Amino acid sequence: MENTRELVLDMLAEITSGKEYSHRVIGQVLEKYDYMSGQDKAFMKRLTEGTIERQIQLDYVIDSVSKVPVRKMKPLIRNLLRMSVYQILFMDAVPDSAACNEAVKLAGKRKFHGLKGFVNGVLRNVIRQKDGIAYPDRQKEPVKALSVLYSCPEWIVEMWDGEYGAERTEKILKGLLEIHPVTLRIDETLGAAEKEEALAELEKETKEVRPHPYLPYAVTVQGIEGLHRLSAFRKGKITVQDISSMLAVEAAGISPGDTVLDVCAAPGGKSFHAACKTGPEGLVLARDVSEKKAALLRDNKERMKKEQVKIQVQDALDPDPDSVESADVVLLDAPCSGLGILGKKRDIKYRVSEESLRSIVVLQRAIVDTVWRYVKPGGVLVYSTCTIHKEENQDMAAYITGNYPFRAESLQPYLPECLCSRETEKGSLQLLPGIHESDGFFIARFRRI
Repeated sequence: MENTRELVLDMLAEITSGKEYSHRVIGQVLEKYDYMSGQDKAFMKRLTEGTIERQIQLDYVIDSVSKVPVRKMKPLIRNLLRMSVYQILFMDAVPDSAACNEAVKLAGKRKFHGLKGFVNGVLRNVIRQKDGIAYPDRQKEPVKALSVLYSCPEWIVEMWDGEYGAERTEKILKGLLEIHPVTLRIDETLGAAEKEEALAELEKETKEVRPHPYLPYAVTVQGIEGLHRLSAFRKGKITVQDISSMLAVEAAGISPGDTVLDVCAAPGGKSFHAACKTGPEGLVLARDVSEKKAALLRDNKERMKKEQVKIQVQDALDPDPDSVESADVVLLDAPCSGLGILGKKRDIKYRVSEESLRSIVVLQRAIVDTVWRYVKPGGVLVYSTCTIHKEENQDMAAYITGNYPFRAESLQPYLPECLCSRETEKGSLQLLPGIHESDGFFIARFRRI
């Protein structure tokens, strides 16, 4: 029988080494140990994700009771303490004694016999003091207090505080830590009976299915295991796609018969959604930079049976003379810092830096400089990102209208009324977790003059 905590410890070692992103590591391990019970897999997933997500807070708590600071600990002991403190503070179903005893056993099993007493002492101190931990004072150190409470690097908290103010920043941080249900798109081209059949299958296999308030063909589900096993998924009637991504396609105003060029397409959510809008008489060119990403697109095409989607390997930075003024709609979901999806890809916040943000903006501009030509005169460009950062979003929108023959165009006709504002009337929408029912995401619409 596999030791679930030991598997979590191994996953944390790989994730914190920086070699691989957390969602990939967790996905690979859960697939490898698919024979384990649903309860064990759910425990492993929650403990790994939670430990990564709450790392700053966990380190603060450990430092408050340990003579050896976290940064000076052996990597295995550091991760062992983090995952054990997460169980003590955030997993009510796990007895404190079990979290402590299992950690001591694991330390011994991994040849750290001499540190078993240290691990035991730190965890017993946390158990004794957990209801009286002195966190940073919110009046004296507001940025540090939010950073520790919501486990977000101080520089990101400070950046958002400058852009959105303290109250909205806290809502965003809180929203990123909330449970994120899976959002599914039901193929709009299905008949009423097929839609009912797909929904009935979902309701049978999940804890909760509810319609998303923003779009009629979107639903959220909780407690789903093995979505890929559902016949509705295998037949392409339903697919995983965040509501923000669906809204970006809606914002394009695609008509039947249109030619759509998706320049950074993988894994293809927007491309296949766009294909529902163009119909079989239209054309969707789904491009991405590598054969690996193209293979992902091909897998989804085979499942969703959208023959009007043509998949091409093409770097968005490389000019393509054949595409100049060829598309009614260009979808540019630009590479970005990913700060809007920290609730799903929990280790991004520890990898991104102020320097990397600057280099991403340079990359985004270079892509815009290349792909704007592909829009027909009178056609539409939709620029989007999954981040919350003015330079990557609002400043990039201003760059597009300031340097190329485009004017911003209202999003109002394409959005649900609850999302409409002065901002959307001017042509852009910044979705914020904790404020909107979605990931953090930016959408801007432009008409080529």
